[in-house]
Amino acid sequence: MYDYDLLVVGSANADLVIGVERRPGAGETVLGSDLAVHPGGKGANQAVAAARLGARTALLARVGDDANGRLLLESQQGAGVDTVGVLVGGAPTGVALITVDPSGDNSIVVSPGANGRLTPEDVRAAGSLFHASRVVSAQLEIPLESVVEVVRQLPSGTRFVLNPSPPQALPAEVLAACDPLIVNEHEARVILGGGSLGDDPTEWVRELLASGPKSVVVTLGSEGALVASASSGEVVRVPSVKVDAVDTTGAGDSFTAALAWKLGAGSSLAEAAAYAARVGAVAVTRRGAQESFPTAEEVDAL
Repeated sequence: MYDYDLLVVGSANADLVIGVERRPGAGETVLGSDLAVHPGGKGANQAVAAARLGARTALLARVGDDANGRLLLESQQGAGVDTVGVLVGGAPTGVALITVDPSGDNSIVVSPGANGRLTPEDVRAAGSLFHASRVVSAQLEIPLESVVEVVRQLPSGTRFVLNPSPPQALPAEVLAACDPLIVNEHEARVILGGGSLGDDPTEWVRELLASGPKSVVVTLGSEGALVASASSGEVVRVPSVKVDAVDTTGAGDSFTAALAWKLGAGSSLAEAAAYAARVGAVAVTRRGAQESFPTAEEVDAL
């Protein structure tokens, strides 16, 4: 019996968000909206998204002993996330500077802060959380060496889900544990060595599978997603859900969290991705990251 449906190991940031008519070019200044401060970070986002859907969720992360850290802890606890694994101190809380244009697209610069101090030793010290969790999810806003340690701490039978964002080359040990590896086009290109991907996303999936993961999900924005497992090799297209997007911040995190939770509950990869697409679709119709994440009832009503 698992205590948690999902353990998220990752970043926790304060999101500083400004709306702009267009994003500035090099050397250019543009005026924007009033500054809004929201709890964010890919790890914290995933934990809140899963908890909102009803998953029993825990977060392993590090925040600073400051106002932004307290904001993040309150947000996690308010969503029902168990914060026993959230460490405090060592550096200021991480910050993400986000500009959002009228179409809902965003540009993000991240100052890792305390996220960069989440060490392999911290991961090892949280061994009881890993043994209590059905699925473990991670991203790359924490040190890669700590993600490697996450893989090494996985108990037999616990599933590992990775969204390698921001992307970097991954050790074979990490790739082999991914079930699935979740990437967009940019992330896929980096994981595959930075070369040209070609025009057929189906081939991207096959190339990614050949690099070692047990399964792969390639998200294609308005074109939906492609999923495949190494065991079958069959590539399945999951359609997108058509909505009017106002802010894509955090949409990928809600997708990953929903997919990880559904996989742990026994759904197939295609079924989990289809549900995750609906969760992400609701999220992009609202502004912000964590405050945009839907409940299971809201997803069912879509």
